[in-house]
Amino acid sequence: MSRKNILQVYSGNANRDLARKVADYIGVPIGSATVARFPDQEIDVKVHDDVRGADVYVVQPTCPPVNENLMELLIMVDCLRRASADRITAVIPYYGYARQDRKAEGRVPITAKLVADLIVAAGTSRVLTIDLHAAQIQGFFNIPVDHIYAAPVMMDHFRRLELPDLMVVSPDVGSLKMCRAYAKRLGVGLAIVDKRRTGPEETEVAHVIGEIKGKTALFVDDMISTATSITEAIKVARERGVRDVYIAATHPILCGRAMDKLDAVRPTAVVVTDTIPLGENKKRDFIQVLTTANLLGEAIKRIHKSESVSSLFV
Repeated sequence: MSRKNILQVYSGNANRDLARKVADYIGVPIGSATVARFPDQEIDVKVHDDVRGADVYVVQPTCPPVNENLMELLIMVDCLRRASADRITAVIPYYGYARQDRKAEGRVPITAKLVADLIVAAGTSRVLTIDLHAAQIQGFFNIPVDHIYAAPVMMDHFRRLELPDLMVVSPDVGSLKMCRAYAKRLGVGLAIVDKRRTGPEETEVAHVIGEIKGKTALFVDDMISTATSITEAIKVARERGVRDVYIAATHPILCGRAMDKLDAVRPTAVVVTDTIPLGENKKRDFIQVLTTANLLGEAIKRIHKSESVSSLFV
């Protein structure tokens, strides 16, 4: 048997639980590798398996601490390339630095492109990721990128809840495209909270487009970072008479004072995925985590067999 038919899954330290679930879905063991630190804190990687000629997948979101997790990914890919792996796919459920995808002002970097260059230069053959903050980042790579969406996982969950008088609400204009897709597939209405940003972490909400009084509001976004945008939008929605508030966000970054802000508005439920591990200090009774392991696992199986992944592009 050609070693190209051998599928191997490895994990850095960013999200080992997700990597194990992905491997379980595929039906393979997690590859044996050490990802540790030298005494001076440089990253020490050692792969203990024979990967020569194999089809290898490295599961490593570049979530906080972003720089640590990114360097682990780069060094693991370099290690596997030098060990003669035939193809190396970087499975990056959350792609860090994605928000720096253009020059919004003079004399600033486009870090999303720089990170893409680093990933390719390390020896990556292709990338698999979920819900990029900006879809055009796919074009920053000169290797194949499979960009899949957590929407099927999220929408299955909310369909099962059968929430009454449901309306999808976009917390800002930037999330409108995603929210429109949710509203269409759930067969419900759509509203928009129009806001104006006054600083890096502060926003000033202007008004609501759409009638939300008496509705169950489902706020949809690709991530919750500082939680300023979403919590300000929730305050306005409640002032306008919404009944219950649900949040669906793929990536739970939850940095800075995000948890304090969510605790203050206390939504009915915040539904996120496991693209980023949720630390113990961020767990709440109103936060529910859905797994993306089956979604990623199915994508990996199809990539390995050279089958279409387009049916996962919902």
